[in-house]
Amino acid sequence: MAKINSKKDQPTKSKKSFRNFFERDNVVGYVFVSPWIIGFVIFTAIPILASLYFAFTEYDMITAPKFIGLDNFKEMFTKDKIYIKSLLVTFYFVFASVPLRLIFALFVAMLLTVKTRISGFYRTVFYIPSIIGGSIAIAVIWKRIFSSEGVLNDLLAIIGIKTNISYLTNEKTAIWALVVLSIWQFGSSMLIFLAGLKQIPDSYYEAAKIDGANKIQSFLKITIPMLTPIIFFNLVMQIIQGFMTFTQSFVITNGGPMNSTLFYSVYLYQQSFKYFHMGYGSAMAWIMLLIISIFTFIIFKSSSMWVYYETKEEK
Repeated sequence: MAKINSKKDQPTKSKKSFRNFFERDNVVGYVFVSPWIIGFVIFTAIPILASLYFAFTEYDMITAPKFIGLDNFKEMFTKDKIYIKSLLVTFYFVFASVPLRLIFALFVAMLLTVKTRISGFYRTVFYIPSIIGGSIAIAVIWKRIFSSEGVLNDLLAIIGIKTNISYLTNEKTAIWALVVLSIWQFGSSMLIFLAGLKQIPDSYYEAAKIDGANKIQSFLKITIPMLTPIIFFNLVMQIIQGFMTFTQSFVITNGGPMNSTLFYSVYLYQQSFKYFHMGYGSAMAWIMLLIISIFTFIIFKSSSMWVYYETKEEK
């Protein structure tokens, strides 16, 4: 009987876990992490779930949401021509700006591998555009540069090309003004490439030189393969950032002319906060999340065919 009573007196697993939760060390940990948890729940988790609900409703932020099922999604792809236009413009911008930005970032990073007394200064200077490039001030300056009386036309006049073209009011050139601004913000990718270049052992290049390889061959056979993990990371991050670009289009062109620079995020903003179609805007946001997820998934799945990891064990 004594043994039976002793078993009954033993705490169950649920009681033990409950007691462990309130141990002093755990309580201190949860107290310190609680501001982040509360902030995540209030400002991230709840808005995400709310937007998912609103995506299936007709909601103008004044009247109560009205459930309409998939009507918002049907309207996007069957009735809203401006939506299709904004989607195509965003794809064009991403596919034009991301590769050019990465190529330019890699080019500058290779130049900065040459050790000089002011290498640190150059790195800082080249990184500054990434810090200030997305600001309103830079967008306003960029708008002035590409205007009919801007600096670009003045520079062309110096070399004998006199023109009064307003590049931001031309459907064919406006998008490229924004692409150039995106390429100019190459600093973060450049620093990551620079860190990757420093990890490549010099012995590889020395061995290639002994075998008679020139600089182009060494770049293609050593530098690029060794940098594929860095290229992979930069590609994923830049594609996500490209699809979410907002400030440049909103401030510089406001989506014009003729919606030729109407980025997806700008049109989402207009539908949600200008026309008060909050349900439609929420549906657009989830479609964008799906698009970014698909591209990210494709890059991850294809990485096994082109990303080289030196420490990867052969199967």
